[in-house]
Amino acid sequence: MPAVETAQLLPESLRSDFPILAEHVHGDQPLVFLDSAASSQRPLQVMNVVRDVYVRGYANVHRGIHVMSERATDSYEEARRKLQKFLGAKFDHEVIFTPGTTASINTVARSWGNANVGAGDEILLNPMEHHSNLVPWFQLAERTGAVVKHIPLTDDGRLDLSQLDSVLTERTKVLAVTHVSNTLGTVNPVAELARRAHAVGAVIVVDAAQSAPHLATNVVELDVDFLALSGHKMCGPSGVGILYGKESLLEAMPPFLGGGSMIGQVTLDGFTSAGLPAKFEAGTPPIAQAIGLGAAVDYLQSIGLERIAQHEHVLVEYAYEKLSAIEGLTILGPAPEHRAGLVSFVLTQPHAHDIAQLLDQRGIAVRAGHHCTQPLHDSLGITASTRASFYLYSTLAEVDALAAGLSEIAGMFRPTGRRRRRRKVEE
Repeated sequence: MPAVETAQLLPESLRSDFPILAEHVHGDQPLVFLDSAASSQRPLQVMNVVRDVYVRGYANVHRGIHVMSERATDSYEEARRKLQKFLGAKFDHEVIFTPGTTASINTVARSWGNANVGAGDEILLNPMEHHSNLVPWFQLAERTGAVVKHIPLTDDGRLDLSQLDSVLTERTKVLAVTHVSNTLGTVNPVAELARRAHAVGAVIVVDAAQSAPHLATNVVELDVDFLALSGHKMCGPSGVGILYGKESLLEAMPPFLGGGSMIGQVTLDGFTSAGLPAKFEAGTPPIAQAIGLGAAVDYLQSIGLERIAQHEHVLVEYAYEKLSAIEGLTILGPAPEHRAGLVSFVLTQPHAHDIAQLLDQRGIAVRAGHHCTQPLHDSLGITASTRASFYLYSTLAEVDALAAGLSEIAGMFRPTGRRRRRRKVEE
């Protein structure tokens, strides 16, 4: 590993912020956690904030006229402002707290989609999308009679932009795309896609679940209309996420969920909705989780998203080189310069689930299955793959452990060939 690349790695002292990484599993096996794309670990700095909410400052927000409610409300709204700055949004009321990326995308599909998409309109997707950025749009098409189209992929797992003009037309109402593929690791050109979508009058919806934790993300510079992310993938608590939307779009959208908090006034005959962001935050919100997500933003920004991206790029280049050398192993997706910090792969033998189990016995945690991208796996002619995903606390030594484990597993299942029989020598 060249010294200039090694210099881009984050200090291993950061690992002490994540006590779970010191765990041993299956007796004396040190934990090698390579499943951060599914859900990251949380640093003490975040866990302590969440604990402090429940110990010192928990109450329901916005409506209580007492000190505990005011304290909780101040912390909750401060978390919103942290997310606004984290995403580079113009206004804090463009940041809506949701249960996560899935809920955020469903909100757009149900609220904006129902109001703006009709029979014969087109919804543009692509084969690498997570089910959470496919199914809500399929449901919208079923409700409205809209037509779903797809941007094709290149052989190395990138969007084939040479074909974009044939599928992105004036009939396209929405282009939904992941910023980073959770299976291929592909980093998609969101800013260019936004420009092309706006040129035909379409809106762009971005799944940033795999990008916002790892890459600096500015919604104004990218010019996206909607963006969704999940706290549990970026060192924050589970059960909380963000929907970002441009103010003009959110203002025009009807509320999706009805109940407390999202109302202006309710009578026996009907209701008026509240303004932003309350209009889309019905019921009691994830108070401690949102505050914890704000703490996660503080933590990530104290390190720097650029440094995190550089660190992961070194790791993925190293992993790509190490795993490519293993006989019978095929890496899915593009070369390292076009991917984020994860590597999915298949071995000739055994099945992905068996690989994950055998690695687990060595203390190495990876993901196996279709990763909620069944159409992608179908297009590749496989039913499942194994995925190793890195984050700011991952190390080169962990990549070495992964490569060594996979080499051993590949050797266990490699055909030995037919042995020659020795002729009996007659005396």
